[in-house]
Amino acid sequence: MSQLHTVQVLGGGSAGSGAHVSSLSAGLVARGVRVTVCAPAELGRAYDFQATGARFAPVPRRSDPSAVVALRAACADADVVHAHGPHAAMRAGLALSGRRTPLVLTWHTRSQAEGARGGLLRLMERRAARAAAVVLGTSSDLVDRARGCGARDARLAPVAVPLARFPLSVHDGKARAELGAVGRPLLMSVGSLVPAHGYDMLLDAARAWRELDPVPLLVIAGEGPGRAALQRRIRDEDLPVCLIGCRDDVAELLAAADVAILSSRWESRSLLAQEALRLGVPLVATAVGGVPELVGDAAELVPYGNAAALARAVAGVLGDPVRHRRLAAAGPVQAAGWPTEDDTVAHVLSVYDELMGPAHPD
Repeated sequence: MSQLHTVQVLGGGSAGSGAHVSSLSAGLVARGVRVTVCAPAELGRAYDFQATGARFAPVPRRSDPSAVVALRAACADADVVHAHGPHAAMRAGLALSGRRTPLVLTWHTRSQAEGARGGLLRLMERRAARAAAVVLGTSSDLVDRARGCGARDARLAPVAVPLARFPLSVHDGKARAELGAVGRPLLMSVGSLVPAHGYDMLLDAARAWRELDPVPLLVIAGEGPGRAALQRRIRDEDLPVCLIGCRDDVAELLAAADVAILSSRWESRSLLAQEALRLGVPLVATAVGGVPELVGDAAELVPYGNAAALARAVAGVLGDPVRHRRLAAAGPVQAAGWPTEDDTVAHVLSVYDELMGPAHPD
């Protein structure tokens, strides 16, 4: 009996999808599945997919037409091709043209683009959803979106964040001193500096926190095209905010925070939210996308775009020790109900087996 061969396809690759493919590849290989990961070379370096036991085939980014040719060669003997994101699914669908190889799409996030570009991306999403035999949405609203795009079979499939991302012990005193938050509350947000993460609203809220005593320090970890504009606002308005760029010790810094803040316009299974709750750091987040179903009652939720509500919620958590302790205790309890990496791998493998039918063993 032949060994099942799956090809995992990544496009640009968000942090969540890259970590998921790494975790999924390791779990599938451990279960006797042959795995090939197709992704841009820089993602191969960042996630070291070969260390999971998978074969890595570098494929140019989606704007490069040679990507389809490279993908077609990599998928030549695949039993199932699994694309992560509509861009990857579109390329995989072109590579599989004329073949009967089933295509699975995991939908991790959604485009925030508007206007003409937004229209093109929505067209691409419809084509990707219809090309896939099964669409796995990481949140309920993504499942609804896939169904609205004409998916033949759309299912909820939350993905697990690798536990290795969370340290067993942290040195919060050292981290707070490094960030300049000794003797004052530390607020932490993480994410690329792009409009979709709502940092303009977060800076609006930071103006209100200047009235608190002591004044909390807001630290934002991440990089992106919005850095210059945000830095100008911080300087011109004298805001208690520090941009620290990309860091490889985010979990340790987050564990040192008094409150974590998620201000995004939309999220599915936010890595920041998952990290904060696992670490027992009280979270204030926008009630968007899959966030409410992810965090349940273990976080304070506010409307997106309402800086006043965000400022009040954070100040309320900082000023109420009972409320702060309740959220800190509720986070790990909520996180304990999320699927594990093993659960995620087992679910994906069951989808593969279903598509292959009884003729092909695990």
